[in-house]
Amino acid sequence: MEPRLLAALVLAILTVVVIVLRTRLDAFFALLFAALVTGFVAGAPVAEVVEAVTTGFGDTLGSIGIVIGLGVGLGKILEVSGAADALARAFVRALGTGREDWAMGGTGALVAIPVFCDSGFVIMNPLARSIARSKRAGYVTLALTLGCGMTLTHHLVPPAPGPLGVAGILGADVGGLVLAGLAFTVVLLPVVVGYARWIGPKLEGSLLPEVRRAVYGRAPSGGSCAPAGEGEKEPDGGPAPALGTPPRDGKPHRVGPLLAMVPLLVTLLLMIANTVVTAVGERGAESGGDTPPSAAQSVVMFLGSPVVALLVGLVLAVYVLLPRWTPRSQVDNWLSEAASSAGLIILVTGAGGALAEVLRGFHVSDTLAAVIASWGLPGVLVPFLVASLVRLAQGSGTVAMITAASVSAPLGPELHVSPLLAAIACCTGAMVFSYFNHSYFWVVTRLTGLDGTAALRGWSGITTAVWLASPPLLLAAGTFV
Repeated sequence: MEPRLLAALVLAILTVVVIVLRTRLDAFFALLFAALVTGFVAGAPVAEVVEAVTTGFGDTLGSIGIVIGLGVGLGKILEVSGAADALARAFVRALGTGREDWAMGGTGALVAIPVFCDSGFVIMNPLARSIARSKRAGYVTLALTLGCGMTLTHHLVPPAPGPLGVAGILGADVGGLVLAGLAFTVVLLPVVVGYARWIGPKLEGSLLPEVRRAVYGRAPSGGSCAPAGEGEKEPDGGPAPALGTPPRDGKPHRVGPLLAMVPLLVTLLLMIANTVVTAVGERGAESGGDTPPSAAQSVVMFLGSPVVALLVGLVLAVYVLLPRWTPRSQVDNWLSEAASSAGLIILVTGAGGALAEVLRGFHVSDTLAAVIASWGLPGVLVPFLVASLVRLAQGSGTVAMITAASVSAPLGPELHVSPLLAAIACCTGAMVFSYFNHSYFWVVTRLTGLDGTAALRGWSGITTAVWLASPPLLLAAGTFV
């Protein structure tokens, strides 16, 4: 074992944490500096270090950069068209009275697949307030299930950008990650609801006075919990100004829940179909057959490739969810905003690929594999723990996932873990104890009206609950994946 190489890995992780926490630079620069520090400390020639950085960066973005950009664009259109809100109200109607917390958790999980958690929570929180106002109770429970439902799929299910980046670095199949992420979400959602039901009533008395007045300060306009949200200001029948002005004889634009689901559902189904067809083809090859895919299989594999599937979903969103009178310039502005928000994520993902290439190319990963073998830990817990430590240190779930994937990718067969399972481990590990150094912590706790220890017991507690429930699931999934 080379102590120098192990020191290079430790310094790489410390470099990421220190730069993110203590400088004005962001995670993109932190990961690039970490890659350079790793190579230099490992004793590699300068020219080879730079070549490894550029190669890793380019290879990673070549496989995943377009996908992240398209996924963020799809989420933006779902957000501005009102589709996300339509889905939320449909969930509440479908599940009915007494199951509103399940409805909010399910809504959050669905909406956060393409929409960033911060904006998604802002959009959906008025519905949680409206339900609580009608019931005269339960706002904290509803807000926590909504927020943590979003956390689940934002960390686990492509086309959320973090899981996409992890898939690109580890070489995991995106469609397979969609299925595995959805399965983990379904199993973990009862943990979210259970914790929220337990802690929510205990924290109702800790609501900030201004939030309590906003939620419960006046009687609901109806006697029952109406999904459309009594007590909230409803649309006046016309479209939001940003959607443009309809012609004089035009009908007001409203997106129904079935229509709202079309772009997202088509995208996910195409990617899943590609995964199934590819898996069937691989099994046929293993059994000794070398028959090329049929024309139908080729079409499914083409349409289900992540780039094409997301492109189809984005086109559907633009032409199905937005009214025909929406100005082209406004659509351009929305997609430009999405591209701006995706830009940093794409760069961070590429920088994570650069770090992975340096770790692999200069045998740092071999040293780490030897250390892990001496611990006797199950291989799947390595990416899980790395993601957890980085998340606790610097706050960003995306940075934690990308860093853990970068460290884990070069280990390959030494972990005895498939790329898909390693990806899930990175994603679940990054959900641990969201607190003051995480921007989403402030979004949820401020809008929910929790402060101080109440915020920690509520939001930090619920994210830690799903984190604690993940290792047994990872170990169980190891027997299948």
